[in-house]
Amino acid sequence: MADYRQMKKPNIQQIKLLLPLSLGVSSSILLHILNADIQRQLAKPYGGLGYDLHILVVDPSTILPSSTKYDQAYEAATKAFPDLKLTRLPFHSVFEYVPDMKEIIQEYTGPHFSDDESRSNQDRLAAFRAAVSTATSKADLDSVLLTRLVVGYAKNTGCEVVIWGDSDSRLAAKTLAGVAKGRGASLTWSVSDGMSPWGVRFGFPLRDLSKPELEQYKSVCEELSDIIISDEPLSDNVLTKNLSIDELMMRYVHTQGEKYRGVMANVTRTANKLESTAGSDDHLCPLCGGLVGNVKGNSGVTVANQSSDNHSSKFCYGCMRSRPEATC
Repeated sequence: MADYRQMKKPNIQQIKLLLPLSLGVSSSILLHILNADIQRQLAKPYGGLGYDLHILVVDPSTILPSSTKYDQAYEAATKAFPDLKLTRLPFHSVFEYVPDMKEIIQEYTGPHFSDDESRSNQDRLAAFRAAVSTATSKADLDSVLLTRLVVGYAKNTGCEVVIWGDSDSRLAAKTLAGVAKGRGASLTWSVSDGMSPWGVRFGFPLRDLSKPELEQYKSVCEELSDIIISDEPLSDNVLTKNLSIDELMMRYVHTQGEKYRGVMANVTRTANKLESTAGSDDHLCPLCGGLVGNVKGNSGVTVANQSSDNHSSKFCYGCMRSRPEATC
């Protein structure tokens, strides 16, 4: 975290960091590490904090109804870290923190979906998510919307950096899934340290630690036992057609990571070395922020049957694949 302390502004103003907390192993451990770092800074004579940490928890029960242990875990986190600022938001807050989300959804879905503004934001988001048919498309759009909510909240609170709690196992799975879904052009910020398309920097402090290593850390921190919501054990009796690409890649990394840990680490390190080729004139997808390819340009990836006068030319290939009733 020394890098972020060094980013302190000349007028002694603290840099604001945002940690999205999923209450899983990785983000909870990162929160524990950050809290210890803050306590060390405060304990020093004449010590001052090098950064101002904000924590955002997007209620998992508003994304996946099966998240039954969330309330207890959240309460345990607030008690374990009383000096930190924890904010809890429902998933449908994306309409509040991304002001143009309504227009984006209308353009994105076209005639296949009608957004009824008379309904609550919760019902509107549920209807939009229900309009997406496949498991891969649902998981992909949920990830995009979650990122937009986190970034929107960061900008609203003046946070300049979002520090994600992804381990190298998670980043390897995201890298492989991103390429498979046609989102390779977004790897320069979605799994790498650097500036995002929305003017907020992304950082991944745990990128060099694998999931098994974080599990070992968890085993010696009793105070985290009530906070962390453990992942459901992987079942072998699942049809692959019912799994999203993201889930398939996580399973692959989970099963192969123990055998080829160096290979998985290299996937993450290689992705972090990628540099964006986007120019100031390149068109970015209004939904996910990725590069858009079209019939007249070479940036991003070109969507099949995409024409320059089609509204879909505003969106990237990855998003168009997840569009309701998409045929690309």
